[in-house]
Amino acid sequence: MKQDMIVILDLGSHENTTIARCIRDLGVYSEIKPHDITVDELNTLANVKGIIINGGPNNIIDGQEIDVVSELYTAGYPILAFEHRLAQVDNRTYPANEDELKDILSDFVFNECHAEKNWNMKNFINDQVEIIRNQVGDKKVLLALSGGVDSSVVAALLVKAIGKQLYCVHVNHGLMRKGESEDVVEVFQNQLDANLVYVDATERFLTKLENVADPEQKRKIIGAEFIRVFEEEARKLDGIEFLAQGTIYPDIIESGTKTAKMVKSHHNVGGLPEDLQFELVEPLFQLFKDEVRACGVELGLPYEMVYRQPFPGPGLGVRCLGAITRDRLEAVRESDAILRDEFAKAGLDKKVWQYFTVVPDFKSVGVKNNARSYDYPVIIRAVNTVDAMTATIEQIDWSILMKITDRILAEVPHVNRVCYDMSPKPCATIEWE
Repeated sequence: MKQDMIVILDLGSHENTTIARCIRDLGVYSEIKPHDITVDELNTLANVKGIIINGGPNNIIDGQEIDVVSELYTAGYPILAFEHRLAQVDNRTYPANEDELKDILSDFVFNECHAEKNWNMKNFINDQVEIIRNQVGDKKVLLALSGGVDSSVVAALLVKAIGKQLYCVHVNHGLMRKGESEDVVEVFQNQLDANLVYVDATERFLTKLENVADPEQKRKIIGAEFIRVFEEEARKLDGIEFLAQGTIYPDIIESGTKTAKMVKSHHNVGGLPEDLQFELVEPLFQLFKDEVRACGVELGLPYEMVYRQPFPGPGLGVRCLGAITRDRLEAVRESDAILRDEFAKAGLDKKVWQYFTVVPDFKSVGVKNNARSYDYPVIIRAVNTVDAMTATIEQIDWSILMKITDRILAEVPHVNRVCYDMSPKPCATIEWE
């Protein structure tokens, strides 16, 4: 990492990512680290220009108030301490609200730390190309290519760095959106001439997931099975020693640190088996979601690909709530296709950051075709966000919601009710599982 860095030490604040994003918006790289990082560990990081100690309401672990290692205060780094939205600089205290925070951080980053504005996507890409080439050498890399934003940007970055040493594998785990696997093959194999291996593992995944209701267990099963598929495909190729992943910074943050509580494990963070046969290549792990898109634009990817609708690694498996059944899985797939179609017609596909349907594992009484029905509800979710760490609810016109509702009730079997999720993040997460 050649860019200057400001390190944020996590003492239980909900605003770590807000501070990190604000610093990055100033043109300086920032990263969140555990509260108990040592001076030696800090010194191994490249180009650290200053430390922010960020306190908050969750700074109690096992009944004890936590603090940073005391030696950090005399390690020679400029320090800015936040505590309950108060900032202390040179023994002065400031209120850190949405108006003053950027000014406080700018003063600290540039005047106290003397950091340079060298965090941008061009520099990031140049750094990563060098890092990837040094890591991989002349070996081959295997990439799980879902066709989503993260894996597409990883693919473009790896192609820039190592060209035909990259082998992309698209696994259809039976949890894809309608027509998605076909689109991936068309774009990456037929149009972009990538080394693409297509694997239809639908039955394999759905069998593994039978009667599994816990969302964390589902994510881990899907993550582990992905690795097994890749291992099998790698054995068919010579020289595969590396596995590339589209892990991004929110995945790491939400999967938990020594200080931060886990929100949910991500299949590419918490679901990897201990006996992994590959060395990982994760060039996007420093980036928030909007930065991933900016990276894709800098790499020259088409707008439609860079701003494609986000889709979780476990796919519809975490939108078919509870234990997956094939009838509910098809209800999710078909209702999602209707939602995407109607949003595109209304121009909402370019306005709303993420939108999808979920089908829970319970039924309700209704009336269909003039007879009593006992079928599933479909829940619509549509949110806007910048970095996926917080999200607001999109206000959809009533006429559009009614049209979507009418189509779902008429076209999707085993459904008799449609609901709209009004919950922001927090307290809800973007996905239901």
